[in-house]
Amino acid sequence: MAEIQPLRGWRYSPALSADIDSYVSPLFDVVSAKQREALYRNPLNSIHLSVPRADDPAAAALERLRQWQADGVLRQDELPGIYAYYQYFRLPGSAREYCRKGFMCHIKAYDWDEEVVLRHENTLPASVNDRAELLARTQFQTSATHGLYRDEDFELEQYLDEAMRSPLLETEEDYQGARDVLAVIQDAAIIQRFQAIIGARQIILADGHHRYEGSLSYRHARRAAAPAATGQEPWNYHLMYLTNSAADDLRILATHRLLLEMPGNLSDAELLARLEPYFTVLPKEDANDLPEIIAGKPWAFGVYIGGQAYKIRLRPEAHALLDWDTTAEVKALDLTVLHFFVIEKALGIVGPDAQRAWPGVAYVRNFAECLQRVDRGEARAAFFVNEVSMAEVEAVCHSGAVMPPKSTFFYPKTIGGFLFSSIANEEAGNLFAEHFQAPLS
Repeated sequence: MAEIQPLRGWRYSPALSADIDSYVSPLFDVVSAKQREALYRNPLNSIHLSVPRADDPAAAALERLRQWQADGVLRQDELPGIYAYYQYFRLPGSAREYCRKGFMCHIKAYDWDEEVVLRHENTLPASVNDRAELLARTQFQTSATHGLYRDEDFELEQYLDEAMRSPLLETEEDYQGARDVLAVIQDAAIIQRFQAIIGARQIILADGHHRYEGSLSYRHARRAAAPAATGQEPWNYHLMYLTNSAADDLRILATHRLLLEMPGNLSDAELLARLEPYFTVLPKEDANDLPEIIAGKPWAFGVYIGGQAYKIRLRPEAHALLDWDTTAEVKALDLTVLHFFVIEKALGIVGPDAQRAWPGVAYVRNFAECLQRVDRGEARAAFFVNEVSMAEVEAVCHSGAVMPPKSTFFYPKTIGGFLFSSIANEEAGNLFAEHFQAPLS
């Protein structure tokens, strides 16, 4: 199914790589304004390529890229490879150190209807166009999207572990507290084994829907201009980080819903009254206990409003009222229940499209921040949710549907600037390409 290829990666020069923490950056859609300002002050930070700041951002990125290449700031590896990428991290309140194991490679940019790469969320056209324009001008990819494959045998991890014995790069601690390590596999026989394993599988896109659709848009434009193209041209491919969804180090964090306003200026009591027909509503003494109270309970949520905590849980008979035109797998999700019965039924914001455009809800991962913003009067109420499971993500993707907005937060995020990828025409001329065009079965 999914065709992958090795690449001749571009990386910061050895002299700069010794201080790689100074040059990596968060992904374009998660970097905060404060982080951006700090990163922009470093003239060699990768943010100048991923989120260029100029009247013509794509032109500025291209000019800087060409200068960095000419000055040796960025250098291309001599041999093609698959790049092992490990992220070591801890979760709040836990002493366990996790290690998410994966690898970066080029994957063909498949259209959604080919059902090779599967999505679980919708995108915003403006953000897709922004990424497509940047890619069209630079033909350079600054950060990998995150894809998932499933291999219960964990065959590829043995090759990744071996490569990690000789790392190329290592951060001390990135912006989210993770330690990132990069290594490379350049053995043709092993790379062909990667191709065979992934070639038998579908890929679920975990993170990077806008960047992936930017690659699709660019590929469509190039194909339209070159109808005789073979499909093997570099612009057919996209930089992706692939991890095994069968691993227990794949973490999805909860994203809570913060109500910034009440439609029609509802009072707290009126909102609670509107929830009563659908939910059991139980007051709780301590809001800090809400995550534990709802943990593992389907269709259960914590609510903090007017200084009072509540546990609410959908009445089982109410679920039949959920009449959105979507699959049973999506209807079963906690977040679908929340968006339908709270945001549509209780608040009157009708339908997924209207809800995506509604500015009255914020998506916040930090539990304490939600409580504080309600207490400070910056928000009217907070709704706390459980994490989405990997099984739910897979079920929704295979059903052909998408989840409510901001359903998943795969943690940690990949970082920008660790490995760059070119899809320019000259990449097709390397002497090694012919060895990787026919994956072994």
